[in-house]
Amino acid sequence: MPDAHRPLLGAHMSIAGGVGEALTRGKRAGCECIQIFTKSSRQWAAKPYSQDEIAAFRRNQRETGIAVVIAHDSYLLNLGAPDRRLRKRSVAGFIDELERCEALGVPYLVAHPGSHVGSGEKAGIRAIAKSLDEVHTACKGFKTKVALEITAGQGSNLGYSFRQMAQIFDAVHQGERLRLCFDTEHAFAAGYDLRDDQGYAQTMGELDECIGLDKVVAFHLNDSLRPFHSRVDRHEHIGRGHLGVEAFRRVLNDSRFAGIPMCLETPKGPDCKEDIENLTTLRSLFK
Repeated sequence: MPDAHRPLLGAHMSIAGGVGEALTRGKRAGCECIQIFTKSSRQWAAKPYSQDEIAAFRRNQRETGIAVVIAHDSYLLNLGAPDRRLRKRSVAGFIDELERCEALGVPYLVAHPGSHVGSGEKAGIRAIAKSLDEVHTACKGFKTKVALEITAGQGSNLGYSFRQMAQIFDAVHQGERLRLCFDTEHAFAAGYDLRDDQGYAQTMGELDECIGLDKVVAFHLNDSLRPFHSRVDRHEHIGRGHLGVEAFRRVLNDSRFAGIPMCLETPKGPDCKEDIENLTTLRSLFK
């Protein structure tokens, strides 16, 4: 039984063989929560879940005891695309993913806000807001909420600062339906230094001021292959990158994030050995 006074630890798990199999894999790796793709992240289309698939997912949730599952959208989608056809296709794909989350009872769909692809940041933010407005209109009354993920700022990716993320929240008509996912590697690459007490306090202070810590519903725990403020999205195993273990000790023992799912997106092989090792390292950091 997870300790209610600390966050839940888990990892992204494959849905190969059926979406419910991710829970079985997560249990074997010692996860208290997991993150999944709702369908293949490399394909635009997929068949809707059958009632048998949904029943198997819920049965495996009960049997594994992993009650908290979050999802991540496909990397094919770009809600900020200046190309009208791609943006419309991305909106349709995103709606499909929200519908899948709603069917499974998954509370949050984590998503990178989008990329402006040369149209400029202001135009990109407008496109993202328009896309999310269309998504919310199509998914009226859904319990599943969108958790926008802080990005590293690589290329033309948007959402690399809390102030920019706040602009996106403010531009969406139903911004109260949005939540935030904090990725440690992305934040570090974007210029938020978690390696000492002062940097950590400044980071969380700015996050609270711009968006509100109460909006944070999930973390991705990843060390960084590249140095501070690189604006490069490259994940590394916990303690083996430029962030170092002390940054994770601060996050894990911050009482404001008790009960929140924190999932690894570190490099992994087919047997989850790396996940087990990273989770062991993280658990050693609890006070």
